[in-house]
Amino acid sequence: MRVLLIGANGYLGRFVADRLLADPAVQLTVLGRGDDADVRFDLASGSPGALTRFLDAVHPGVVVNCAGATRGGARELTRHNTVAVATVCEALRRSGCGARLVQLGCGAEYGPSQPGSSTAEDAVPRPGGPYGVSKLAATELVLGSGLDAVVLRVFSPAGPGTPAGSPLGRLAEAMRRAMQSGDGELKLGGLGAQRDFIDVRDVARAVHAASLSAAQGVINIGSGRAVRLRDAASVLARVAGYGGTLHELDGPPGPLRASIGHPRTDPDHAAPVAHPYPDGCGSWQQADVRTARDRLGWRPRINLEESLADIWMEAACRI
Repeated sequence: MRVLLIGANGYLGRFVADRLLADPAVQLTVLGRGDDADVRFDLASGSPGALTRFLDAVHPGVVVNCAGATRGGARELTRHNTVAVATVCEALRRSGCGARLVQLGCGAEYGPSQPGSSTAEDAVPRPGGPYGVSKLAATELVLGSGLDAVVLRVFSPAGPGTPAGSPLGRLAEAMRRAMQSGDGELKLGGLGAQRDFIDVRDVARAVHAASLSAAQGVINIGSGRAVRLRDAASVLARVAGYGGTLHELDGPPGPLRASIGHPRTDPDHAAPVAHPYPDGCGSWQQADVRTARDRLGWRPRINLEESLADIWMEAACRI
């Protein structure tokens, strides 16, 4: 089976590439903007016609799209998350390859959920920010394309390679600095949010399973269990061997506080109090993952402690 992977250099794409390469039945071709891609192509600016010609030449059986942007303004997010997917869908419609499309969506498409609830695929999406909106628009394009396609809505990925700007990445960096400077107290803000963390290697397994399946529509990929960030901080402290005291700061974090749930800001541009959850998901998210089990034969295997241990191992290398 020939698989065309788009976005192999991204956080999720790297692990998807490793998983696909481990399957001897898969012939992998990588398309992306980097010099190390088999074919260089920018989905946000390239034409569907050019991509169609490449698809007809390579004739993949499956196209996996891991490309996209998580940061930036609404215009940039729309270009990389929505316009890019429109290009992929149109090129596949024009091509004679008949390839199946596996699109990576995200839990942010759903927006805030009722605390204590599990979000199933039939929930009405109400994204609370531009990132979720741009990804939801991409999902709608895929679902309305008429293609053989599945969208995997990935909740909160964790594990090796976790970006430093993510909540768990910022948590590990704050702890690393505390240990490096010998601080016996670590004061953190923004730990009240509860998220469904799923290891990136489990996400890669889900992509592999979706590539081989006939499942269509939307499928949630998560652990099925919400974890409070303050609990993740406690686990990380144990894994890291940090013997100090963790103090949670109440209320919106100010410019001098270490914030886990908020992007870093300068004193003149503090995060607005009205938007305490920059991913637009509110205080709670938990996936209903029964569809992944039933239609893909997939279950998460890696627990959060192992994911956090890998995040810490990378952070510790910077000490």
